[in-house]
Amino acid sequence: MRKTKIFGAISGVGLLILATVFIASDHIDAPAVAGTTTDIADLYAFEGDNPNNTVLIATVQGLLVPGIVTENATFDEDVLVEFNIDNTGDFVEDLVIQAIKRGDSMYFFGPAQPAQTGLSSEVATFADRTAVKISTVDDVQTASNNGMSFFAGPRRDPFFFDFNRFNEVASGSVAPDGFLPPGTASDFFADLNVLAIAVEVPNSMLGSAPTHVGESVGITNLPPAYNVWVSAKRKQ
Repeated sequence: MRKTKIFGAISGVGLLILATVFIASDHIDAPAVAGTTTDIADLYAFEGDNPNNTVLIATVQGLLVPGIVTENATFDEDVLVEFNIDNTGDFVEDLVIQAIKRGDSMYFFGPAQPAQTGLSSEVATFADRTAVKISTVDDVQTASNNGMSFFAGPRRDPFFFDFNRFNEVASGSVAPDGFLPPGTASDFFADLNVLAIAVEVPNSMLGSAPTHVGESVGITNLPPAYNVWVSAKRKQ
């Protein structure tokens, strides 16, 4: 009998796919999660070079200083990273793309209908599977299968945020001046690293997108949009 591995949710980040690039940031997590291998930094979703494709990227274990990525920070074989896609508009995942480390590779499963929804997941071993060797700074690897492309490995943190100025604004010490313009703002994340998991998938594999959620609050003429979120789940 094949044993099924059950993964329970640790943390998640949500967003809505719209036209270009949309981001959900979660660099500073709750104490039980911050600094662990389940700590999600960002979720990115954007149109691929091929406009009929969508790119999904999850970054984890943020705030890594240069050098640590290749020495100490690694993906965890007991952590399942799961991209959740809602294509019906009910905010329940209809499809998942899963990523889990085995040895020196990251294994991707899906997109596939999940065996169960919500806080617990099972690895979709019944779905299409693709393995890509985990990249290093000096050895970048990608893989492709069935029109999809895959990557896992260290990357410079792409998130831009003037964290020091934010603290000044939050404390009221610079009010009402507010935030600095892009040309003078300081990027707190400029020299920090993350571990990234990326997949590019044809939209035809994701089904038809539902009516944009903005329509429900009176914002009109919006294109259909998938609801997408990412979760990191540890083996129970």
